[in-house]
Amino acid sequence: RKQATEYSTSSSDEEFEPKLSLTHKAKRALRKRRKLEKETKQLIKQEELKRLHKAQAVQRQLEELEERQRALEIFGVELERELRGEADAGTKDENQMLHEWFELVMEKNKLMRYESELLIIAQELELEDHQSRLEQKLREKMAIDGKSK
Repeated sequence: RKQATEYSTSSSDEEFEPKLSLTHKAKRALRKRRKLEKETKQLIKQEELKRLHKAQAVQRQLEELEERQRALEIFGVELERELRGEADAGTKDENQMLHEWFELVMEKNKLMRYESELLIIAQELELEDHQSRLEQKLREKMAIDGKSK
């Protein structure tokens, strides 16, 4: 009987120890998972902030570009009037005015191309933000237990 009792006690101790180590492993895995989730959230926030700063910079550049385009438009209208003889051209000759007008047109075209680039960058940022939100939703859905899915 004594041997049987010792045998059963020792076997129950052995069974109990693996359970402890499993719970310890589970706790460790849970801590690791939480730490990883926290780091991921921090990275996501940093990426969002970078996109926000970039979007703000693009917005400022677009506003500055718009102001430059308005100024060029005003100058262009004035120059066209002078070329047509509607305004006082002063001492400028026609060749000089035509040269200024062509430079003005080239500058305006350059600004329009730059504006297109900025709009593409803004759209890219918007798509990146949308992708980030979708990835976050996917992570949240993947984190749900198999039974709840």
